[in-house]
Amino acid sequence: MRSGPKAVAALLLCALALFALVQWRAAANENAAEAAYPPSGQFVEVDGTRIHVHVSGEGPDIVLIHGASGSLRDATFQLEEKLSQAFRVIAVDRPGMGWSDRPRGYGGIWNVTPEPPALQARLLQKATDAVGVSNPVVVGHSFGGAVALAWALERPDETAALVLLAAASNPWEGDLGPLYQINSSRLGSALVIPLITAFAPRSVVEQTVSSIFEPQDVPGGYLAHFGPQMTLRRGTMRANAQQVNGLRPFIVEMSQRYHTLQMPVEILHGTDDTIVPLDVHSVPLSGQIDSAVLTRLEGVGHMPQHVSTDAVLAAIDRAAARAGLR
Repeated sequence: MRSGPKAVAALLLCALALFALVQWRAAANENAAEAAYPPSGQFVEVDGTRIHVHVSGEGPDIVLIHGASGSLRDATFQLEEKLSQAFRVIAVDRPGMGWSDRPRGYGGIWNVTPEPPALQARLLQKATDAVGVSNPVVVGHSFGGAVALAWALERPDETAALVLLAAASNPWEGDLGPLYQINSSRLGSALVIPLITAFAPRSVVEQTVSSIFEPQDVPGGYLAHFGPQMTLRRGTMRANAQQVNGLRPFIVEMSQRYHTLQMPVEILHGTDDTIVPLDVHSVPLSGQIDSAVLTRLEGVGHMPQHVSTDAVLAAIDRAAARAGLR
């Protein structure tokens, strides 16, 4: 009879020790990631939320919005340098990603409410206002494409053009998979995410990045520049899971208003994209916006900005010309 309470106490102590180990290891990995990948731009405070902005080049304004599990480092790998020869390029970390904070009322272990794309767009708009952005061409990749569309819906008369790369734009059938559902839940946020931050093997991380680029290979030097360790931080993983898993209802509402957009829209999408399928998203979108031009990239997967860079640059040039910025 006496061994019962002792056994329970021993189990509790073991659980607490394991919990402390996981949190310590997770914090250590986060500190190492942040030391290796410090902010490359400047911070702008918007409504109490700190937004990270990287500005380079001169010319008409181009705003680059990254996708899920990303940061502005995806844009600064090669696209930003090439664009900055003819444009003023403003790459941003979306709220909760990279070095940008989540807005008040969102985030934390138990608050799993996702930020609407419209709220993300408004925060990014105010941040870019602060660095003098005017009438930009807005380029959005994947989840960032949804935010770019929200940007245009928020400011239709102050958005010169949109360039959408494998953009999430229309409702899809089914769920996004168990990992997103688990990590966006309170229990997953509290228990599963710290385990991933603490113990995710590098081989698994590299395999995950490779799967995003399929059927193309990951460009040489991309992992070292991008820093996937930053996406494994607990707060970043929570933000990403909640935002992605909660995106569909916002997309349903936004898609009812796409027909109101009148600025030039260039859509690029790979035919072999299995993450954001062409036929589910960009094909319908091209019929919802009268000014949209769809370019199918044959055999290309989900990362056209890196594997079809010339086509992306050409689309941005076309958008700028159609908007009268050339």
